Amino acid sequence: MSMDGVEDEVVAERRGRPNLVYPLGDPPPAGEAREISPGVFWIRMPLPFALQWINLWLIADGDGWTIVDTGVALEQSREYWRSIFDATLDGKPVKRVICTHMHPDHMGLAGWICRKFNATFWMSRLEYITGRMLVADTGREAPDEGVEFYRAAGWDEDSLDSYKVRFGGFGKAVSKVPDAYRRMADGDEIEIGGRIWRVITGNGHSPEHVCLWQEEAKLFISGDQVLPRISSNVSVFPTEPEGDPLADWIDSCKKLLRALPNDVLVLPAHNEPFYGLHERLQNLIDGHERALARMLHRLKQGRKRAIDLFGALFARKIGPDVLGMATGEAIAHANCLIGRGLARAVKDAEGVIHYEAV
Repeated sequence: MSMDGVEDEVVAERRGRPNLVYPLGDPPPAGEAREISPGVFWIRMPLPFALQWINLWLIADGDGWTIVDTGVALEQSREYWRSIFDATLDGKPVKRVICTHMHPDHMGLAGWICRKFNATFWMSRLEYITGRMLVADTGREAPDEGVEFYRAAGWDEDSLDSYKVRFGGFGKAVSKVPDAYRRMADGDEIEIGGRIWRVITGNGHSPEHVCLWQEEAKLFISGDQVLPRISSNVSVFPTEPEGDPLADWIDSCKKLLRALPNDVLVLPAHNEPFYGLHERLQNLIDGHERALARMLHRLKQGRKRAIDLFGALFARKIGPDVLGMATGEAIAHANCLIGRGLARAVKDAEGVIHYEAV
């Protein structure tokens, strides 16, 4: 159920990141915590998705510990966490759980850990509210608006039936979310273990994604906002069919370029920690701009449905496993072109949306 990794990694590498440096070697085994900076530990948990691993962070915090992101709510992940608690916490409790955003691989075990240690739960407001909303959808029938959204994108009846069956599965990967949280907002400063971590938020991949910057140690916990080898999924969803998350994403990349120095060690949620933040951010911006140009070129050749635009974005064949993410990303690029005044959407008599260049 990961929201990342639709783009083929080989293609992503071919787009060029020659200045990225991965200084920490092989990742730690699952169930172990490796200290990578004084008081900062790297943890890696397996995921039951095409994207197979997530990085989590454990930070010494005076008389306790702070955890950043938690993994999916699986019993295997709980067992790995128990091993880490026994081997690394030195008898001190987890005081605080921070989630960068509400996707299940990040928020999945937050409630379980918070209840186990009576820890406080920290999140941005939009991420907390959106996460609670999606958990509340668990067990519901697929809404008509969702069915019509994907029918308008060009899905066939088999794909729509699969959507109806899978709808409401979000909460199955998330332990009970805490009923109270501590809000994090852009520009906040949080003291963890005697050092100040600054909150920098981004948008596009999720509503109000939190990143954490520790200036003196030159560490930047980027979550899914900056990944070195794959491009985070940026999608339009049925709840906001005319949204423009790609514009938000590009603006967020530019914001991080302005706000952060290039010599930070980036601690991403997926792949390995790396140096070369500015190069990667510019690469992400340029990659989406090239994709927008390719899509516009196709639209100049004639009207296209969302599913007809996959070839402008992805090198791999889009199968049922990633159809929803690919569709959301295709619509995000189309809506960005519409927002720039370069394209428009036309709905036919059957309710299917066709995009055309202006």
